[in-house]
Amino acid sequence: MSTATPTATPTSSPLPPAPSLTARAAYLLNPASGQVYLANNANAKLAMASTTKIMTAVVALTYGKLDQQITVGADAVALQNGIASVAGVQLGDKIALRDLLYGLLLPSGDDAAVVIADGIAGSQTRFVQLMNLEVFLLGLTSTHYANVHGLDAPGHYTTARDLATLAEFAMRFPAFRQVVGTTTYALPASATHTAYTWTTTNELLTDMPYSGVTGIKTGFTGNAGECLAFAATRPAGNLIGVVLGEPDAQSRFTDATTLLNWGFGIEQSQGK
Repeated sequence: MSTATPTATPTSSPLPPAPSLTARAAYLLNPASGQVYLANNANAKLAMASTTKIMTAVVALTYGKLDQQITVGADAVALQNGIASVAGVQLGDKIALRDLLYGLLLPSGDDAAVVIADGIAGSQTRFVQLMNLEVFLLGLTSTHYANVHGLDAPGHYTTARDLATLAEFAMRFPAFRQVVGTTTYALPASATHTAYTWTTTNELLTDMPYSGVTGIKTGFTGNAGECLAFAATRPAGNLIGVVLGEPDAQSRFTDATTLLNWGFGIEQSQGK
């Protein structure tokens, strides 16, 4: 739990007191206006776990084609070790990128991330180079990627501020928005692949539903703790937020709900 006191960014009118959170770092903004409502330890470089896959998807959508068929290789299947989070893709299956994105972002498939990287860039190493190129192009000055899936590694970090900026950019892609707003995706068997069913790990869409939530992505490793990038839309406006370093899985959704309620209260009071 962070010892820092959450701070709210000043607006044209006084804000209500910032909520108490258990996250090590948090950030909340209105993507339409760019107004930041809360920045708590927002520039601390922290592990990001599987929220990494937001950038994996951005690079895939930037450099790949949704209809391209990608073959599942042995390096992806090797991650099905009982430790990593996986989509369960089968060796030799040929799956379209548009479908692999569901395997990447719903069950948080580390194996799907590797399949995508190999298919788009020819190797994980070259794909990571593209991820870090996007970091530069987006001006994410405190983010660096060492892998495509988010497992703990030296030199793999972001900040709550940078991750919120990336999440806002990712939500501009229609295909990304569609995937992260989906609860369950069933891919029927075909001549080139087996059948798959993938369900989101984002409980704001399932077990702890939040009205208006549109995504985005969970993450967890021992070093990162529980993480979440989230977005929601209501008549009062749109919000995107991030919590990093939560002590347990439920806390990330509880903090996100708290931040969204607080932020939409501000939006409503300001008539946005």
